[in-house]
Amino acid sequence: MANPASTKRPLTIPILGKLPVKLTNKKILFTTIPILVAVLGIGGFGFASRYKASNEMLLNLKELSNSEYPANPAPLSKNFERYSGRELKIIKKDDTHFDFVLEPKNEKTAKIVIKNIDLSLLTPKAPEWTKKDKGLEVIAFTDREWNRQQISFPADSEHIEITGGDGFEQKNLFEVALANNCLNAGYWEILLFTKEDNNKFMYYQGWFTFPMGHYKSVFEKINNLSYWKHWWKLEHWQDPDGTVVNTKLLREVIDEQQIAAQFPLDERIFATGEQARKIRTTLATNLTTWGDFYTDKNKIEFATFRPPGFYDHNVPWGHQYWRIGKFDKATLRNIKPVGVQQNLQEIELAFNDTKTGEQNRLVISGINLKELSKLPVEEYNKGLYMPLGIGIPPFYQSYEDLEKNHPHESPYFAVLLDSKDQWIDHHKLALDGIAMHLDKENPNLLHLYLLSYERNTLIAHFSMNLNE
Repeated sequence: MANPASTKRPLTIPILGKLPVKLTNKKILFTTIPILVAVLGIGGFGFASRYKASNEMLLNLKELSNSEYPANPAPLSKNFERYSGRELKIIKKDDTHFDFVLEPKNEKTAKIVIKNIDLSLLTPKAPEWTKKDKGLEVIAFTDREWNRQQISFPADSEHIEITGGDGFEQKNLFEVALANNCLNAGYWEILLFTKEDNNKFMYYQGWFTFPMGHYKSVFEKINNLSYWKHWWKLEHWQDPDGTVVNTKLLREVIDEQQIAAQFPLDERIFATGEQARKIRTTLATNLTTWGDFYTDKNKIEFATFRPPGFYDHNVPWGHQYWRIGKFDKATLRNIKPVGVQQNLQEIELAFNDTKTGEQNRLVISGINLKELSKLPVEEYNKGLYMPLGIGIPPFYQSYEDLEKNHPHESPYFAVLLDSKDQWIDHHKLALDGIAMHLDKENPNLLHLYLLSYERNTLIAHFSMNLNE
């Protein structure tokens, strides 16, 4: 007997309760295909239009008021919100150079142009030596896009032009900053600063989406490979956690020695610079010492940094500090980096995972320890202040410095690895970078600090005697 369930019968769809419309499978097929084709066509058109770009493009700027963004950690000027209402024109000059024109929408606001900016220096470019290994290339691109890169220009820079307005900006503009945010590709912002009481304050902030067609073209130009090979990683966070990192392809070890290192868990937490400004973005209470970050007694979360580039307390970001929960030892190495002639140094910090016992390692490489700034501890933010990654620039630097120091040529790299040399997602762990300097009084004493997620707080302070 035939299975009744397999018998082909017309499908009946009741309409108005009494009048059935009978649809055969053939009719359903011929009805569905045009719909699918239409949906795919609309999706394809949307995808293609995302990468359309012209030599001049007028973009919307998103501007948030104090009431809309109460968690803003920036030092705000008393003139904040008084020169808002702008739009942005991007003008392509050649394959990699662009103008950014802040167009005013009212008479009192000035027109400000950031001229002839080389976007090859603000677009992810993997160092040539990482292209020998797929894993290194992926991590280089991923960390480059997912770390902040902010460049600044003094008001009298040849790259800055200011006209019109009521005169305030022409007289009081102190600095202009352009930032590629630590988010998906395309999330950028412009910031304008003035000086008040000899301190720098922000009076304007606008977020925009950099045209993806231009981004794609610059990426392909400087990397000499198809954007589509890495586009998903750049535009959507694709976690390369577990990727084996072959550090031997990045440098050759000349010699190594274990050095005396102190990490006093009972030392009180301190803050300056952006850590002092970002107190409100660390969602935790009763954190007083470094040890408080590595116990189960405190619930620690951070305000998530999300598109287009602001902090949201309603979307908390967690941590995995147990993976570096117990400090074990420090190792100092002399190394010969790939791509440069000079021998440099490397610091490795070994930690034990307090949940599994596994040993994980933070490797900070390609540093000239002798050239580090000599500073008091309270000025740690003026020393080496860098993200984790491979072939990356500092979080903040002047455009002039960026032109002299191309990120893809840098011997610096910093990676967090497990016992199998597999890359640990430090963003998920809530570790974004390091700070480092020599002691002001004792140049043989090295200070090293760990920066939390989004650099909201320091989470550790190590001191190491280089003589020992």
